[in-house]
Amino acid sequence: MQGYIINFNPVKDEDLIVTVLTKKSVLTLYRFYGARHSHINLGYKIDFEAKSSIKSTIPQLSGVLHLASKWNLEHSRMFIWQAFIKLFFLHLKDIDEIHEFYFNLLEDCGFIWHSQNPKRVAIEAYIKLLEYEGRLHDEFICFNCEEPVKEDLSLIRGFMPAHEQCVWSNTFNRLHVEELFERKSCMFLNDEDVDRLWKTMLEGF
Repeated sequence: MQGYIINFNPVKDEDLIVTVLTKKSVLTLYRFYGARHSHINLGYKIDFEAKSSIKSTIPQLSGVLHLASKWNLEHSRMFIWQAFIKLFFLHLKDIDEIHEFYFNLLEDCGFIWHSQNPKRVAIEAYIKLLEYEGRLHDEFICFNCEEPVKEDLSLIRGFMPAHEQCVWSNTFNRLHVEELFERKSCMFLNDEDVDRLWKTMLEGF
């Protein structure tokens, strides 16, 4: 079985509770401490087994093989990847069974993470996620006053549009946001806008 480690927490004696996103589920697994265990880290794609164990009430994570990408060794890219991955845990932590969309989205991101600005890759993926979940507000109605936003607009958590005066936040060019929402592309956004959207995205899915 393959999946992405989206969270882990230490428990007694250096054991770990590990959350893994697979194609069809979010698994909570117990990782027993041992010198023979391969190293795991947040964001790693792994091949693994989930075994029943008499030592724990939850399945045991075993047979772990890190399916590494070259960019895993690039600190800056890995740091952004881990922040992105953490958002999936917070978004899916109360769900057991999921559609393979989420796993495939990470697969697509991981494939191009080394060759593009990773923040742009993450933002474009997030737009796809919002659209998939029916939460992409491409009608451009201000979440606060519920009036149309006809000029440049602000985007808050969940990339919900708003008038500048309704949220007192810097604006984005409306045409550029339309391109982002319609084409799932950051092509028309400058790096400053991308950084702002990234910070907004980190507030939560």
